[in-house]
Amino acid sequence: MNQFAKAFTPEKLSEAWHVFLTEFPLGLWETVYVTLLATLFAILLGLPLGILLVTGDEKGIRPMPKPLMKVINVLINFLRSVPFLILIVMVIPLTRAIVGTSIGSVASIVPLVVAAFPFVARLVESSLRELDPNIIEMAQSMGASTWEIVFRVMLPESVPSLITNFTLAITTILGYTAMSGAMGGGGLGKIAINYGYSRYKYAVLYLAVIVLVLLVQVFQSIGTRLASRLDKRIKK
Repeated sequence: MNQFAKAFTPEKLSEAWHVFLTEFPLGLWETVYVTLLATLFAILLGLPLGILLVTGDEKGIRPMPKPLMKVINVLINFLRSVPFLILIVMVIPLTRAIVGTSIGSVASIVPLVVAAFPFVARLVESSLRELDPNIIEMAQSMGASTWEIVFRVMLPESVPSLITNFTLAITTILGYTAMSGAMGGGGLGKIAINYGYSRYKYAVLYLAVIVLVLLVQVFQSIGTRLASRLDKRIKK
């Protein structure tokens, strides 16, 4: 019997069930709160940045200097292109400066935010660029200021698309939390690595994957339903 088959014997399955009952509740809680907090901070940073990418464009409502916009775009593209596991190592000094340690669930929030906010900025940019230009032109012709156009026209009209994209962001961050377990983070990723992969208890590993998939389904369902309810184009 090979090593993989041995991991699913009745004895191993019993051990996996014990880990599920004793370790998974805390791991699930850590994964959920880290995901939600990281998403919140990523939105707080990414939303204004995404707005700037649209309004500050040369064809935007408030064009910014081209060198500045180029620097912002290069920085966003750079952060998005760095693999997450490498990014965790790169921001260890920043993590220690903010949290005081680079290990644990709370510490994993910092690299998660750094990895996610450029992604959120691009998602916001995509949502705002989907708007009908005629709506913005109409607001400008009525004498609306830049702030009024952004907060009374662009953002309200983009709410369904923004919620859909934020749902995509939260499921992506959830996947990142699992990877952070390999680098000292907590949650289900840590359980999958420490109790499953490292100890050849593949049943634990698969249980962690199943719980993560269920979490993705929950977040996706909530986001899709909320976006549908707020979409003015859908008849109630």
